[in-house]
Amino acid sequence: MTVRVVIADDQTLVRAGFAALLSAQDDIEVVGEAVDGAEAVALCGRLLPDVALMDIRMPVLDGIEATRRIAADPRTQSVKVVVLTTFELDEYVFEALRAGAIGFLVKHTEPAELVRAVRVAAEGEALLSPGVTRRLIAEFATRTRPGPDRDALAVLTEREREVMGLVAEGLSNEEIAERLVLSPATARTHVSRILLKLGARDRTQLVVLAYESGLVRPRWQE
Repeated sequence: MTVRVVIADDQTLVRAGFAALLSAQDDIEVVGEAVDGAEAVALCGRLLPDVALMDIRMPVLDGIEATRRIAADPRTQSVKVVVLTTFELDEYVFEALRAGAIGFLVKHTEPAELVRAVRVAAEGEALLSPGVTRRLIAEFATRTRPGPDRDALAVLTEREREVMGLVAEGLSNEEIAERLVLSPATARTHVSRILLKLGARDRTQLVVLAYESGLVRPRWQE
């Protein structure tokens, strides 16, 4: 399967560099480039790419609002948005993850990591850099406006809360299965039910909700 990608960045050299790198891969096709968030939203609506690489700071419409619009539109909800940032611990990245981005990459990432991240995102896997993403969310979740109350998780069973906590630790379905002595298929079913019950798009959204609701606490508060 060919992964179709839209690149949104107001810096011409950045777009050109990413496009050249990704287009050189046999299984990746760059189908569009946008210079601002508004154009990115329009391109995603028209082209329906598998992945959108989205810069955060852009004119007209920033990457956070563009991500929010893409995630909210039923036509583009299947587009996996990966936000691009200069700094790992960036509060704007947290807002983008909250808005619906599946993960993020720093702009100085290694070429091979960028290619791998696009492929992983296309497969629907969240948390492209699990440790860094989890640390970022833990860093900012308790500093921003109040998030969902813990009662928001009342629809979950005790087992589902346990599974959600492990997702927030960055564990894969296989690792969750091993930790809880379940089959991988059962772990996947639990995660799918949690996503459905909470109306979350992906595992990244579950991590955000886990910290915001207080189900998981940053280590310095334990």
